[in-house]
Amino acid sequence: MLRDAQTTDRLDQLPTELDSAQSKLVYLSLEATGGATTADLSRLLNMQKLTILSVLSSLESEGLIEQSDAEYVPAN
Repeated sequence: MLRDAQTTDRLDQLPTELDSAQSKLVYLSLEATGGATTADLSRLLNMQKLTILSVLSSLESEGLIEQSDAEYVPAN
């Protein structure tokens, strides 16, 4: 029960800029892992790298994530 409440709280706290299912999925994956490369995300989410790059670009332009070396990480 507590776990369900924590999951619901986390979903309620998603940034409002996340309008697509893909952007939510990528953002939550980066939050959960603390950072990942495009190849990591592609394997983890079973999405094409081109799609991942497009989503990452949108998230970065919204200021929700940032690139740190080869990894993308949630913005502080």
